[in-house]
Amino acid sequence: MAKAKAKTVFFCKECGYESPKWMGKCPGCQEWNTIVEERIKPEPTHHGGAAFMSKSTKPQPINQVEQTKEIRIKTQNGEFNRVLGGGIVPGSLILVGGDPGIGKSTILLQMSNELALKSHKVLYISGEESMKQTKMRAERLEIHSDNLYVLAETDIHEVEKQINDVNPAFIVADSIQTIYNSELSSAPGSVSQVRECTGSLMKIAKNRGIAIFIVGHVTKDGGIAGPRLLEHMVDAVLYFEGERHHTYRILRAVKNRFGSTNEIGVFEMKEDGLEEVTNPSEIFLQERTNGVAGSTIVAALEGTRTMLVEIQALVTPTSFGNPRRMATGIDHNRISLLMAVLEKRVGLLMQNHDAYVNVAGGVRLDEPATDLAVALSIASSFKDDTTQPTDVMIGEVGLTGEVRRVSRIEQRVHEAEKMGFTRALIPKKNMEGWTIPESIEVVGVSTVREAMDISLGGAAHEFSTATDH
Repeated sequence: MAKAKAKTVFFCKECGYESPKWMGKCPGCQEWNTIVEERIKPEPTHHGGAAFMSKSTKPQPINQVEQTKEIRIKTQNGEFNRVLGGGIVPGSLILVGGDPGIGKSTILLQMSNELALKSHKVLYISGEESMKQTKMRAERLEIHSDNLYVLAETDIHEVEKQINDVNPAFIVADSIQTIYNSELSSAPGSVSQVRECTGSLMKIAKNRGIAIFIVGHVTKDGGIAGPRLLEHMVDAVLYFEGERHHTYRILRAVKNRFGSTNEIGVFEMKEDGLEEVTNPSEIFLQERTNGVAGSTIVAALEGTRTMLVEIQALVTPTSFGNPRRMATGIDHNRISLLMAVLEKRVGLLMQNHDAYVNVAGGVRLDEPATDLAVALSIASSFKDDTTQPTDVMIGEVGLTGEVRRVSRIEQRVHEAEKMGFTRALIPKKNMEGWTIPESIEVVGVSTVREAMDISLGGAAHEFSTATDH
């Protein structure tokens, strides 16, 4: 029987787009000169990434399928457990991505130590640092455990051999881009190498019930480097977000087969490692300056957690032909939409003004319930009129200027009350069906103009009267 020949395929180094021919511009990520040639050996039909599932089974009615609750192993870090859905599930494969220097290796080394202190055997595989460098990091983090094993290796076959010898309960591979399969001719970090090595680790995790964390580099667009298949192979994808020069970090799940993808964990980077932040609202508000125009507070919901976050806006006359719209922590297209609503429905003429909006503390807000706070902060800066420092704003803004209802309003208001706020502006449709706390005044508003009348002392009325005439 003739031996199958290796075929040549072209992959994009940035996004993993596969093509049968070379192209100058990648159709997937629109980057230039990222297509590289790789030779791939055809695999036998009995081998593949799903080999661990090749048991003889028969179809069953879904009502007769036995349901078992996943066993979860908790770490001492409550924020880490929250993001994973309550703890680590044995046999799961978890991908952790983030910018260089953000703290991926630090949090995984701390997690490994916590598990090792609970008498779980942990193998930390470092492909980027030597054992001495890992030891130096461990000394800084005050990590000392006999159950934490360190291995500096990049060959996947040697890694598999050491896993058989150590027989750990947990494995950390830092990073997947440095591990290679010697049977492939492509370089470490290439698309085929990342795919094959991840497939090998996945079979180890599923066959032996070992929870494996793999660190993945990110592209300049913020996505996990390598083929998109990588994110489909793993059970959970965690992104570590934040600025390197800021102290706070956010761990966010964008995929989780064993829990919600809406949860986030907040951490603070200190000299001795990452420390969990159990009350992020207090942290994000402690540096707020009262009595300054353009500052509002919103009760944002991230999964099951409510956070009070400050939104800052600066509106100034433009020096250019086209005014600028810049945003940090919020979609800049949403800023343009809200400013258009303020111009059309309220009468704030801002077409000749630049607008800069910032979410303090490095948090990323994506839910529409922040619209009202953003709109009022822009209006406050434009009018140079301050809002009440004890007010919190919650609500989605529609294109006709109406304030629409949001979910879980009771939880948001209770968090504002707990943090000492005395008044909450919420959608009028959310006023019914729940018990309003006695120590906080809750005001229902139907439109942005009405909210501005209440929070800015008639600013909206002044402008609307001028435009009506």
